[in-house]
Amino acid sequence: ASYEAERARRAGREAKRDLLSLDEARIRRAPLDWTTYAPPAPARPGVYVVDDVTVSELRPYIDWTPFFQAWEVHGRYPDLLDDPTVGEHARTLLADAEEMLDRLDFEKVVSPRAVVGLFPAQSEGDDVLVFAPDASPEPAARPLATLFGLRQQFSKTRDRPSLALADYVAPLDSGVRDWIGAFAVTAGAGSERLAAELEARHDDYSAILVKALADRLAEALAELVHERTRTRYWGYASDEALASHALIREEYRGIRPAPGYPACPDHTEKGTLFRLLDVSGRIGIELTESYAMRPGASVSGWYFSHPEARYFGVGRIGRDQVEAYAARKGWTVEEAERWLAPNLGYAPRSPS
Repeated sequence: ASYEAERARRAGREAKRDLLSLDEARIRRAPLDWTTYAPPAPARPGVYVVDDVTVSELRPYIDWTPFFQAWEVHGRYPDLLDDPTVGEHARTLLADAEEMLDRLDFEKVVSPRAVVGLFPAQSEGDDVLVFAPDASPEPAARPLATLFGLRQQFSKTRDRPSLALADYVAPLDSGVRDWIGAFAVTAGAGSERLAAELEARHDDYSAILVKALADRLAEALAELVHERTRTRYWGYASDEALASHALIREEYRGIRPAPGYPACPDHTEKGTLFRLLDVSGRIGIELTESYAMRPGASVSGWYFSHPEARYFGVGRIGRDQVEAYAARKGWTVEEAERWLAPNLGYAPRSPS
């Protein structure tokens, strides 16, 4: 009964939140000036595999705060190590984690691999057109793929734009050539095999430790590869020199949003990313029917380089945007409502 009351309360709150029409939201897109900005061309366009990273190299890139959250030890690392309530437990857990990292490294359990692609790109409405690395910059060039995007529709003050990721890519009709990046990284399947062996020996603590560390290593690899992309492969921040805490606070230029997360909540867009990079063929990550990645310690997403690019959440969207999105994707409205269910700002019609 309490859950039903909470559902009703939340539904009522969402119903009261005003949504802009899609047309109005598009008018309020991010007002970027493409006449005074020259997007940086990559130093190394195309697709390539990164397989020269070791666990030792990844350790400085680990964000430990989510690791402790996974164990329900709350607080921000490293401050929580001195917390009067959880500090002693946190220090013990960290020592065990460091010891397990030594084992994962020594026994070569983890096999970090990544694939990165940098492609010409132009925005068209709320979507991004992706072209072959050697494609002509002419608007008539045939795109390799379309990244379908969603736009914020919740009501804001007039001075705050209604964002879509496509806003950070030069429009097709601007005459400005832009680029986008794609990536996928994995810690490999070895950690899952080790965790299964530990579970078979009833060592659940060590098994959970391995899984949590594999996730952290995959995120650390995503951080390291993004840094290399900014400083080498794309090269738009070749003089960047940030400490690990600055990387965790995302003090660099550019963003790497992931399909299925707030700025691009449609998980099926991973399919486009995987096809562009041949992720399965190159580094062995597979997609399930529900677009989860296997091995689980894997991360994928897009790179945007515009200096004003920021993370955001699409939030609730209206039926008009769902219908427009379904038409662009070649879906029925019902399919779109199923995949975008967490973002619907209305109650879907019941099937007849």
